[in-house]
Amino acid sequence: MKAKRLTSANACDEEIRCLYESAFPEEEQIPYEDLLQLVDRMNLDFTAYYKGADFVGFTIVYPRDTFNWFWYFAVREDLRGNGCGQQILSMQIKKYEGCSNILDMESPEQECENREQRRRRSEFYLRNGFRNTGVGKSFEGIDYVILQNGDCVFTLQDYDEVLDELRAAWNRMPDEQ
Repeated sequence: MKAKRLTSANACDEEIRCLYESAFPEEEQIPYEDLLQLVDRMNLDFTAYYKGADFVGFTIVYPRDTFNWFWYFAVREDLRGNGCGQQILSMQIKKYEGCSNILDMESPEQECENREQRRRRSEFYLRNGFRNTGVGKSFEGIDYVILQNGDCVFTLQDYDEVLDELRAAWNRMPDEQ
């Protein structure tokens, strides 16, 4: 699998945008154009993955001094369940070896329509060396849990700092409406 680092200048690929808009619930999305601006403003590691010339998926990681926040991770729906996601996650873990990696995901414990999908997602991360930190938060009626691999202690304050940094960067963006 080949990885290609993206910036706002080269991430305008319609396949990437369509996967972003279809893989995540609307309430978890930032408008794609805003996301591209944040990639540059926050020095986000936006990477697309390809098997040959075929687009497979993407990741967006926010590298920080004490841990990396695995913000977005998506694989094309028709390629899920055949090892592509595991291969991409393994590449990311190796890339950020020596530093803890954190991600938030919808709680598999919350009663909801996509509970089975959440459970499978949680099992995927747990199989790949992540563990539940016991830290969580609710937004707009959705419960999120924080998973991590690595040795750092991750707290609710750490989570709030990441979210505050994101909000601050987003609020500094020019309003183009």
